Amino acid sequence: MEFACGFVYVPPSVSQKDAPGSNVIKRSALLPPVNRIRPSTPPPPPPSKNSAEAKSPKSLQSPSKVIEQLEKSKEVKKAVKPIVFYENEDKLEAATSSSITPQQTPRKTALLPPHMRPATRSQSLPYSQPLPSSNTNSQTFTYDLPKDEPDLNSHPWDPNYSYTTPEGTGCKVKLPADTSSVSAQTSASVPPLPPRPSFLQSMPEYLVLLPAPYLSSKKLLSDTSLISSSSKGLADQGPLPGNPNVLLVSLGKLLSEEMQTIQGEPTPCSQCGSVLESCYANVVEDCYFCQPWKPTSTPSIPQCRHQDSLFLLFPNEKPLCAADALLLFCIDISGSMSTTSQRSEGEQVVHRSRLEFVQEAVLQCVQRLSEQQPDKRVGLITFNSQVTMHGNEHFTSHSLSGPELTDSDFLKKAAASFPTPPPLSQTKDYLQRQVRGLSEGGTTALGPAALLTIAIASRQPGSKVIICTDGKANTDLGNLEEEDIDARTLLSSTIFYQELGEYAANQGVTVSVLSIEGTDCRLDELGRLADRSGGTVVITSPNRLHQEFEQIIENRTIATHCTVTLLLPQSLRMKGEREAGHKGTREVGNVDPDTEITFQFGVSKQDAEVSVPASGSSVSIQLQIRYRQRKGQRMLRVITTQREVTDDSLAALSSLSLAIIQLNSSQASAALAVRGRFLDASREGELQRKLMERAIMHNRSSEDHQTYQEWVKTMEPIYNNSIQIFTRSKSVFSDSQSLTDAGAALLYTMKHSNRKSISLKNKHKL
Repeated sequence: MEFACGFVYVPPSVSQKDAPGSNVIKRSALLPPVNRIRPSTPPPPPPSKNSAEAKSPKSLQSPSKVIEQLEKSKEVKKAVKPIVFYENEDKLEAATSSSITPQQTPRKTALLPPHMRPATRSQSLPYSQPLPSSNTNSQTFTYDLPKDEPDLNSHPWDPNYSYTTPEGTGCKVKLPADTSSVSAQTSASVPPLPPRPSFLQSMPEYLVLLPAPYLSSKKLLSDTSLISSSSKGLADQGPLPGNPNVLLVSLGKLLSEEMQTIQGEPTPCSQCGSVLESCYANVVEDCYFCQPWKPTSTPSIPQCRHQDSLFLLFPNEKPLCAADALLLFCIDISGSMSTTSQRSEGEQVVHRSRLEFVQEAVLQCVQRLSEQQPDKRVGLITFNSQVTMHGNEHFTSHSLSGPELTDSDFLKKAAASFPTPPPLSQTKDYLQRQVRGLSEGGTTALGPAALLTIAIASRQPGSKVIICTDGKANTDLGNLEEEDIDARTLLSSTIFYQELGEYAANQGVTVSVLSIEGTDCRLDELGRLADRSGGTVVITSPNRLHQEFEQIIENRTIATHCTVTLLLPQSLRMKGEREAGHKGTREVGNVDPDTEITFQFGVSKQDAEVSVPASGSSVSIQLQIRYRQRKGQRMLRVITTQREVTDDSLAALSSLSLAIIQLNSSQASAALAVRGRFLDASREGELQRKLMERAIMHNRSSEDHQTYQEWVKTMEPIYNNSIQIFTRSKSVFSDSQSLTDAGAALLYTMKHSNRKSISLKNKHKL
């Protein structure tokens, strides 16, 4: 199994909130940054070199005096301590008490809180020019212009309101003795500067910085360098959108690997079914996956003996012959199959019926299989107003019609009485003659034909059924016609195809459905057969029928009856599954070499008594895969791994696999849309899209960017919420919307996509 993220990601807000003894409070933008706290009492003012000036009441006004003057003024609303401290106070040189001269470095006015601004200030003035003072209530603080100021607009602001501030390099800040004289002298000697500099465009209204006694100069330098080095990723430090905790299970790869097997079934936990010890003894008193995570204690990581083990559950079970798997063609020969299409043959353009295209495709497949797999057993079932099981030289064909097509039990019994087709080496010529002799006519008894064909194929797990049709089923059993039917009939047909798909999966039969473009077959309902059994839903042109048949045949089944279970600790839970607990089970059914499924998981927020794993700790995750091999042996593969937990968004983005996130987004969004949850599908796709965009911006990979651009085109119906164009108008009998054939084929394909199919689709678009 593969993880999209190198860690188990816990959002910073969640990990801080659930940490023992933590109180997380959202800070206002007007407050200073989190790592810079306003001192409760200000330090004493620096001593003056001139004692006479120090004693002079004009050289420095005390804070209490300023407050008294402000209270007398009616231009302010409320008086607070008008104290401004500067972070590098211990490094500044002592300031002279004399007035500023033209030869000195130009000074700029410190930003004052709103309640300390003079009322006479009607428009902004250059920052090197002091504010004009018309009364004794105004007060001006000055300090040197910094030499090397960073460009504060080069990166977005941190979402937690933590600002990066420039550092001064001059002398200590000193309150001037007479603000009016300073203002007059400076205004007369220094020419006005241009408007506000660009580096202060994004500055807050005012800054409150730590004084030197509260932060040593050594620590200040380290903090400054840290801010400078991490300013590139300030936008990535907040909680991530979407969910990077995605697990990819490549079933085709895992189930085809050759491993040494362990005889017998392991002893599982009686509550959750986890496998932690050997199959002979289970001495674990407290199961790691069942034990709750409390704030005061954390379950220890289990010492599992089976990090990756394969169990043969029933060693004495008799194996089957894998070569006996069947391939059955279920072909529509109703009247609509006589519709013609044109095709170029050399310099001529000929017109052929849909049935002729299907006959040609089946004959080509039979010829190739007889050459490469002469032992392959191939059968033929056709349907129009009746269903015909085509025999061979030793068994005549048999047709069912009328009331026989409305009884499911009768159809299963008829299938059981029909003999298994012999190998192609014996029946090739007879089968080809049967295919060439087909003709069109009648209605479309698709439902009974599908049931009969699946029942015949169920004799051998791993068999395949290919249904090819060009119209809706319009007989009693499985009727999909919209005209002249009521809601009850439509509902019964939906249940019929859903149960038929379950039946096929339980028997190890894979069903694929092909429709011809330009037709309406109600693939949203008929596609349930393929969706549940692991087959494909395809809309193709008559000219490409042979290629589609060949692709389905070559995609062989390597395992059946597959069930995948994911076990998480109590502090985590599954996401997107029907049972959102710390254990998730998914019925996969039939598995081919390219089958890949994905899971999402995250932090559990439902139980207040269960704490989340702390950043830096580790959690254990177990994957169990139960399946049957082609020969019928029942197997269990158990994989247990440990993952480190982090709340660092940058670490999660750096280790993110876009290919796995893309595959999960496709499968999860399509699974929601198929069930009619279009808004949820759009929301799911949008969140994962934002996560991928943030990873691309952080990692700055041109290859990932190009892959993402192609991926957006594939997911356009989901991302742009344009899935509505793939839905039919609401039925007069129901308020729900069903999918068109194009929408059903698209979503079923996305739901069962894999990384290989996605990359091939992107290459075709290029």
